[in-house]
Amino acid sequence: MATNRTFTMIKPDGVENGHIGGILNMITEGGFKIVSLKLTQLTVADAQQFYAIHSARPFFGELVEFMTRGPIVAAILEKENAVEDFRTLIGATNPADAAEGTIRKKYAKSIGENAVHGSDSDENAAIEGAFHFSGREQF
Repeated sequence: MATNRTFTMIKPDGVENGHIGGILNMITEGGFKIVSLKLTQLTVADAQQFYAIHSARPFFGELVEFMTRGPIVAAILEKENAVEDFRTLIGATNPADAAEGTIRKKYAKSIGENAVHGSDSDENAAIEGAFHFSGREQF
């Protein structure tokens, strides 16, 4: 059953390049309500845990290094059909393949530095939101 919440994070490249405001604007213009939001930084252990599903892949070390090189913006978003609609809004992982009008088409530079993360399922949205926000931070 689809839920009305999803998790996103503006990755270090999006923060470094000054795109927080633009990305958040696209999110709200896309009909999402931001219900939790914070600027934070992942430790190596945090990034290894968050991306554990990719631990056996050859890019895991680079992914952890990238995700810990600077701050991120974590957010829980609300909208009917949130996960699917947000995946559409962010666009393809490779910005070259992303549709016009998507976050990654506008703000991402490469597959590796693709500006934003979006949960890929309702189950993962709940897990990822709980990873970044305590119960009292989830409104």
